[in-house]
Amino acid sequence: MNKFIGFFITIIGAILFSTKAIIVKKAFADTGIDALTLLVLRMVFSLPFFLIAAFLISNKAGNIRMTGKQWLQLLVLGISGYYLSAYFDFTGLQYISAGLERLILFLYPTFVLIINRVFFKQTITRTQMLALFLTYAGIAIAYFNEMKIDTTNPYFFWGSFLIFACSVTYAIYISGSGKVIPFIGAAKFAAYSMLVATAVLFIHFILRGDFSRVVQAKGMWTYGLLLAIMATVIPTFMLSAGLSKIGSNNVAIISGIGPVSTILQAHWILGEKIHTGQIIGTVMVIAGVLLTGWKSHKEAKVSLDLSLPAKTGNL
Repeated sequence: MNKFIGFFITIIGAILFSTKAIIVKKAFADTGIDALTLLVLRMVFSLPFFLIAAFLISNKAGNIRMTGKQWLQLLVLGISGYYLSAYFDFTGLQYISAGLERLILFLYPTFVLIINRVFFKQTITRTQMLALFLTYAGIAIAYFNEMKIDTTNPYFFWGSFLIFACSVTYAIYISGSGKVIPFIGAAKFAAYSMLVATAVLFIHFILRGDFSRVVQAKGMWTYGLLLAIMATVIPTFMLSAGLSKIGSNNVAIISGIGPVSTILQAHWILGEKIHTGQIIGTVMVIAGVLLTGWKSHKEAKVSLDLSLPAKTGNL
């Protein structure tokens, strides 16, 4: 019964995370809000939860004081993972479909693999090479089919590039977090890096100098609240609970439902078409991502336990 509950809440958590792109697209369509203002609204409603988490962790017995180097690493990774990736993601969603966005984002585990090979000299196995081929072939099939459908969009390639950049910056965050988390703890790293990103985002918004959009956005706050609570905070706690009940391997596998969920929701809610290339590409991408993390049970458990708290905050 305990495992059944774990599987259930993990599935619901993964589906809730996949609603992020749908909410963003609806906000753009219904209100005309720009990406930066919507992102600020999301972080305003999320901020109290991160502040409480950081306060509780800092006052917890056994709290580890960070070194100057660790603070610098936290700053760089927080900006990369939660500021840049989120900004690229929200901006890119203005120009491409939610289904394609989720597929391109799902490339980040392959980028983690490449980063670890280039910078940390980790070996890429034959199975992982096959995974890379499957993943990029799947993206190519889905992408070119989408390109044939979305022929009137002059910003299609720009939007695709922004989502691609989001996937790269998030991969940098995931890869780097695996080197920092063992020393300061997953919960502390996630809370503090999110606070860093929030501060940088607010600075960006202030430097832009256009505050009229916040006043105009009063009727749009519902979308910021939905993004913060339904698409971030609640699923984060649900996946954390699922992790404790069914283990990181099962959580990682179940999370593969995300792209499928996004595509179906985009079809039902946004009216986006589901085409054959998208279906084939999605299956190939999910298969490739699962193969990317194919390791011995012990290695996979360590790797996923380190990265999962970081993953749940953005994708």
